[in-house]
Amino acid sequence: MADVKKFFTKKTLIGLGLGQFLSILITSTGFTSSELAKKGINAPTSQSFLNYVFLAIIYGSIMLYQKKALKAKWYYYVILGLVDVEANFLVVKAYQYTSITSVMLLDCWSIPSVMILTWVFLKTKYRFKKITGVVVCLAGLVMVVFSDVHAGDRAGGSNPRIGDLLVIAGSTLYAISNVSEEFLVKNADRVELMSMLGLFGAIISAIQISILERNELRSIHWTAGAALPFVGFSVAMFLFYSLVPVLLKVNGSTMLNLSLLTSDMWAVLIRIFAYHEKVDWMYFTAFGAVVIGLIIYSWGEKDVVQNSADVADEDAERSKRFDEETSLGNCNPETVTGSSKTGEGSKC
Repeated sequence: MADVKKFFTKKTLIGLGLGQFLSILITSTGFTSSELAKKGINAPTSQSFLNYVFLAIIYGSIMLYQKKALKAKWYYYVILGLVDVEANFLVVKAYQYTSITSVMLLDCWSIPSVMILTWVFLKTKYRFKKITGVVVCLAGLVMVVFSDVHAGDRAGGSNPRIGDLLVIAGSTLYAISNVSEEFLVKNADRVELMSMLGLFGAIISAIQISILERNELRSIHWTAGAALPFVGFSVAMFLFYSLVPVLLKVNGSTMLNLSLLTSDMWAVLIRIFAYHEKVDWMYFTAFGAVVIGLIIYSWGEKDVVQNSADVADEDAERSKRFDEETSLGNCNPETVTGSSKTGEGSKC
């Protein structure tokens, strides 16, 4: 009972619940991208452009109202914006060549990438429980690979090999983006991160659109069937980007990417209830495995937090000793000697 109470903490429940809401948002962006690809619309950068504009306007207005100075260097946000724009471009572009399930499955490549990057750059320590949770989550996806339904869905697309390579490249960039956002949201400010990412993301997207997609946009017949998926994609992405920093600050980038694994499963549930399609039983087994993996990963959260707290305490103690030594070094030696026993005279 004590272990159960430790698990059902506010931090864990927020992480699991918010993670699944973000997973549903990613599923919706996948469906809208797939629908646009089916209509012959090939404008991946343009799809993400409105999202960056929304971020720049809304969070930029808040930042201007607060009149706060930047806590991080502006060129960090330029690099982050470039990486994020190209990650979105590559993954959305992949829908032109392969199926929605393949994209969501191969997107899990970001998980080992994130773990390596956080271990190297953020000094995150993953204990046995964490690694076990990740392995169980990935095992759930392996079950999907062996499902007959998935095998049939994976065959879709004009050139699955190119699509798969695009997803893997995009997932690597997503990992870099997520780890960078985790660092910035913990060391700078969430509003600053969103506004600056939106600003530079919009500028970079606009330049890329003018070079690569200007003719494509002119050829699109802007009917409701084409406009609605565009708007739906932008709204879902805006909500996703707004909530991701919250999960990154509370649970970290690995938890975010593990949570997004269930997007493939949510896509299956939507196909069942919205399109009345039949799916293989292994999908449900895989979904259960991913959920169990998330629970195992979250259960080990306290160990890492405690470890971080210990490191923080050690740093604080070192800083305190350093300050004391510095102040003593600035004192007059004779005064210190004279007052060491009697406690009289000037004190350092």
